[in-house]
Amino acid sequence: MKIIDVLTYGVNLGDSNHIFVKVLTDEHLHGIGEAYRVGPDEAVAQIVHYFKDWLIGEDPTRIEHLWRLMYNGSRFPGGSMLNAAISGIETALWDVKGKAHGVPVYQLLGGRCRDRVRVYRGIGGDTPQQVAEDARRAVQNEGLTAVKMAPQPPGAEKLTWSQVLKGTQARMEAVRRAVGDDVEIGLDPHARIFEPVMSYEMAEVVQPYRPMFFEEPLRPENVHALAELKRKVRIPIATGEMLYTKYEFRDLIAADAVDILQPDLLLCGGLLEGKKIAALGEANYLTVAPHSPLGPVSTAVGVQFAASTGNFKILEYRMDQTGPRRKLIRQPITLRDGYLEIPDTPGIGIELNEQEIEGHPLKNWHRQFVIEPDGNIAYQ
Repeated sequence: MKIIDVLTYGVNLGDSNHIFVKVLTDEHLHGIGEAYRVGPDEAVAQIVHYFKDWLIGEDPTRIEHLWRLMYNGSRFPGGSMLNAAISGIETALWDVKGKAHGVPVYQLLGGRCRDRVRVYRGIGGDTPQQVAEDARRAVQNEGLTAVKMAPQPPGAEKLTWSQVLKGTQARMEAVRRAVGDDVEIGLDPHARIFEPVMSYEMAEVVQPYRPMFFEEPLRPENVHALAELKRKVRIPIATGEMLYTKYEFRDLIAADAVDILQPDLLLCGGLLEGKKIAALGEANYLTVAPHSPLGPVSTAVGVQFAASTGNFKILEYRMDQTGPRRKLIRQPITLRDGYLEIPDTPGIGIELNEQEIEGHPLKNWHRQFVIEPDGNIAYQ
């Protein structure tokens, strides 16, 4: 079997950009993957297209070989855009291989070590009451056993630090009261806090409400600062969505800077690279909770990973049953009682709805710039 084409679909149905990859073979099999939209998204799509000439004529089942061809064959160690492109291609190759063997991808990664995959979704709201009500809906209407929220109040960059801490405590307390003691609550300041001492103070404010984890409490550039924070706080530290390959995660783990690893399988290098990162974590008694905010293809890849990874903890999840994301694929994976069912269909378990995604190209975007009161550009 040989690769005869690599197609890229830049899609926006009104919610966000998606960069889908489709690998075609001479045996009439195809595989679907997705590259993370690290931005500029058009650049990521062009890198996928750039690799096309490298891959045509190659055996798509030699996934480790083709990963090394793309990664080692690039002139410098890749950054976020190159690794996002590699991840999109790599996940599509696994879909091909699963279909070629007539089995789900997890069977090729060691087989199932669990029967269903626990998930959480993000919750939000401008006031403590609004975020608490969203949490209540997630638990009562959707059956979720865990949620994640931004701890700081909206517009935190324009508030005094005392106001931020008071608002953080009010939000966390409201959500805990709304969902009770048994639902887990993850906290994600989105790497917007620069000073380690402030992250420590925020951790102290929320610690009595027993968060599941404190995600990206600091920027990812300085793992030693994160390690120092981890030694002081009494909440599990989670991070990794901005990191890629086993090499960057090795440095994070070696610094003893993390409790829960959060690789994004559409950015870190793909499924097999995610398994290698998980193995590094397992050897250091760490669990893995993949970053997965994009939608149904990311979810499908995450489910295959989770099914076959012993130290998996929980998967980030976007509700795929309604809204624009529902149109992206033919049939979403079933969510029941806070867990995703593990498909037994060959490959990653989903197919793109190509008729729906045609004619909806990528849109130029960037995160809203965060401006502090004195005009300084804050982290976002």
